[in-house]
Amino acid sequence: MSERIDQSVPDAARVGVVSRIGGVTGLPADDQPPIPTHRRQSFRRWFADKGWRHVVAWIAIAFALFPLLYIVSASLNPIGTLTGSNQLFSAISPRNYERLFTDPAIPYGTWYVNSLIIAIVTSVVTVLLCALGAYAFSRMRFRGRRFGLMTLLVLQMFPQLLAITAIFLLMIQISDVFPAIGLGTHAGLIMVYLGGALGVNTFLMYGFFNTVPSAIDEAAKIDGAGHARVFFTIMLPLVTPILIVVGLLTFISIIGEFAIASVILTDPATQTVAIGLFQLVSGFQSQNWGVFSAGAILAALPVMVLFLLSQRYIAGGLVSGSVK
Repeated sequence: MSERIDQSVPDAARVGVVSRIGGVTGLPADDQPPIPTHRRQSFRRWFADKGWRHVVAWIAIAFALFPLLYIVSASLNPIGTLTGSNQLFSAISPRNYERLFTDPAIPYGTWYVNSLIIAIVTSVVTVLLCALGAYAFSRMRFRGRRFGLMTLLVLQMFPQLLAITAIFLLMIQISDVFPAIGLGTHAGLIMVYLGGALGVNTFLMYGFFNTVPSAIDEAAKIDGAGHARVFFTIMLPLVTPILIVVGLLTFISIIGEFAIASVILTDPATQTVAIGLFQLVSGFQSQNWGVFSAGAILAALPVMVLFLLSQRYIAGGLVSGSVK
């Protein structure tokens, strides 16, 4: 076996044997491969090249974590004022969290459920309606299509907060005709939120729908599929990242919204976490800052969980729609 291998291998290849000093025996000096040399990089050169980035990153991390550590420390401090929370974790007690669910004057559980219901319903309906609108603008050609897209874009230049007086007067008039969606109802607040969220999210989804080749739904139409079947069975699975991004952004904006909710929800039993927590600290010389901090941390948990579960879709959902 060895003789057969030796005969089949050329002499020039058989002499190429690596020596102990790192060279190759039997080859000319010019054909010798370079011997790798590893020189330790100086600290000054490393810092100028990469080190300063680590310093900036750690400063940014500390800048972002300090408010979080401060509010966690305040929520665990049994003293109700913020003056006793200047020293982080000087006192640790679950008293503030217990008051949220045991004090009859603080119906935090009701506020929490109301916030989740409003945020979840608004997010789901926003995703569905925006996807329907984006599909129509992307795949259908009709008169007024370009004008409709420009109108959606221009309307977003004016924040919904500017129309808060008009919204309040409108809800009063609606209460006289349709009390179920009027002032002081969750349905009325959801309607107001939907009106402000459809514009920018529809335009965002429109850009993402354009990245899907039209040949896919055209082939489905040749096989006999209608617009409804193409939309629900073909398009929606392909645009899942943007659906999750729009739903997450809507949920985050609704769970902490205060201005419009405080005007629409006049009944304490229908109020959200943002309104309830504000009432705890709105009084003169309020002593409820510890309870406020505990409630704010619990209100942020659903947002954090949803963000961690959907973070792999966020980058693709925001970037892919920018390129047609």
